[in-house]
Amino acid sequence: MRWQNLSADSTAAPALFGLDAVTRTFDTPEFRGITFHEIRARSIVNRVPGASQLPFEWTVNPYRGCTHACVYCFARKSHGYLDLDTGHDFDSQIVVKVNAVELLRRELAAPRWQGQHIAMGTNVDCYQRAEGRYRLMPGILAALRDRANPFSILTKGSLILRDLPILEQAAQVTDVSTAVSIGFTDHELWRSVEPGTPSPGSRLEVCRTLTDHGIPCGVLMAPVLPYLSDSPEQLRATVRAIAAGGATSVTPLVLHLRSGAREWYFQWLARYRPDLVSRYEALYRHSAYAPTWYQRRVTRQVHELAARYGIGPARSDQPEAAPEPEPDVGAAGPQGVEVPTQLRLI
Repeated sequence: MRWQNLSADSTAAPALFGLDAVTRTFDTPEFRGITFHEIRARSIVNRVPGASQLPFEWTVNPYRGCTHACVYCFARKSHGYLDLDTGHDFDSQIVVKVNAVELLRRELAAPRWQGQHIAMGTNVDCYQRAEGRYRLMPGILAALRDRANPFSILTKGSLILRDLPILEQAAQVTDVSTAVSIGFTDHELWRSVEPGTPSPGSRLEVCRTLTDHGIPCGVLMAPVLPYLSDSPEQLRATVRAIAAGGATSVTPLVLHLRSGAREWYFQWLARYRPDLVSRYEALYRHSAYAPTWYQRRVTRQVHELAARYGIGPARSDQPEAAPEPEPDVGAAGPQGVEVPTQLRLI
């Protein structure tokens, strides 16, 4: 295992992909049981493979692994590239690109950079709990602001409000858009499937605050969980709450289960709702995606509800879910990435 010689006491570690790493643990309640691997990355602006058909071409991801610990997270597979498991290790072994800000400023200033849109929060959440300690995002946002470089952020984290002044400054000189991810409003389900995240209600408050301050904020209604959050009553309650939260748009996305996430999700399902395991096996037997007929049904219901409550689907310039694992910590762009192409539902 590439991490096997890492110590647990803030010491230098052997090279990882040719990079020096330092491992740290913090004896505070919010970080107990979590190990941070600080690395100096070789680059920070990553190009998304052309075959991915994503609505953006460039991303910035200052972290790998995520303390949000969402059991369904598509990015779990990326931890396998580090010889870490895609379950518990993904939740508790966090890679931090401590030189992200200096790298970004250098790469934005390079003659070859043409000021293209940069999406953030597309692999793991840039406003996960680790950001409260490492504070990489203020410098990242300031670098984008200073270059008037357009960007978008997708997050489940309420910590984004800490950076509201910088977001407002950036919005005065370039295009800035945000989105929060809220797949459902069921409190019990949230506690079980997204244990490290702020509550759906807190995320809705984030949406309202951003919108009220002139930062457009849509909602990625993701994931819609088959048989758990997809009843007409549940969809209605979620869309109604999203509309009341001041969202500029709502875009539904049904759960997809890629390798890495699939195994972890099925383990959780066997504990939480064992009666649904066989139904999930049937629904996802042939693909990482639910059948098209099911996706279309959910999308139609959500769009009808959105129209009823006065909001619509996301515009093309707003951030969407982006299954964009990042196997190479330091390379100029992801290599050998299996990126699903089915992102926009029909």
